[in-house]
Amino acid sequence: MIPVLKFFQGLFKGKEKTEQIVRPTRQAWFGRIARLLEGPGVDEGLWDELEELLISADVGVSTTAEILGRVKERAKQGHLGDRAQVRSALKQEMVNILKVDRPEASLPTGPAVILVVGVNGVGKTTTIAKLAHQLKGQGKRVILAAGDTFRAAAAEQLQLWGERIGIEVIAHQPGSDPGAVVFDSMQAAARRGADVLIIDTSGRIHTKFNLMEELKKVRRVVSKADPTAPHEVLLVLDATTGQNGLSQARHFTEAVGVTGVFLAKLDGTAKGGIVLAICHELKIPILYIGTGQGLDDWAPFDAEEFVEALFSPGD
Repeated sequence: MIPVLKFFQGLFKGKEKTEQIVRPTRQAWFGRIARLLEGPGVDEGLWDELEELLISADVGVSTTAEILGRVKERAKQGHLGDRAQVRSALKQEMVNILKVDRPEASLPTGPAVILVVGVNGVGKTTTIAKLAHQLKGQGKRVILAAGDTFRAAAAEQLQLWGERIGIEVIAHQPGSDPGAVVFDSMQAAARRGADVLIIDTSGRIHTKFNLMEELKKVRRVVSKADPTAPHEVLLVLDATTGQNGLSQARHFTEAVGVTGVFLAKLDGTAKGGIVLAICHELKIPILYIGTGQGLDDWAPFDAEEFVEALFSPGD
């Protein structure tokens, strides 16, 4: 288990939040799937309708084919005699895809370093504040690094959050070398006995080579200061971007080795099936899902709770 997950264990009871977050997707698509699976008989028409609805929910063609292929195989073997059993099998296959294995890791001897990446506008700074607020509430000493020196007022925004939640922010002047900010932050976190250092980074356009190269440089600075770091590379994605979010995840993973995803704004889209596509195609776990700007408007991702919420009775 990655260190940051150990910090967050037991902090939430996320079932109600998860149900709230997935409501638009359930109302638009998965509620229709649930109703479809209340009918009698299992025939070819059922598979066609399921395929159409899953793709419409942004599950993606490849992931939809994988899920339905597994369910159909169980049906061919005679294990699925009615649609209720198909529904149960479908839910189980979705859970299987969403449960992405993560390597075991012991807590670092120094500060746990979380590198937060993502394109502009996805809510990186707010996400950092949410994480820091929860960690502080757990009694952890947290330091934030304002490594986004490119975007106007980015450091000021992080500093405002730091003042609000009572957490120190290491920042340089706008336009400074982000590597220098990160280096100073690593040293400060070690000197001050911090438990966690969360590093903000400049919002990268994932298709721009030079910008991604600069992000790789930031990661190298972190690793030079502590060869075991970063201990988590958290990618913040905007769920409303759908399949474009999958492309972002692919590029960031290739560049800096993303270890987990914070999927923001999931409550604002009817196409929450992108969660399945990310887990299936990239084998990157969804760690947290969020809604709103409040410090408590998020929850750890739980595969079983997520799937149950998608198929819960309509509202």
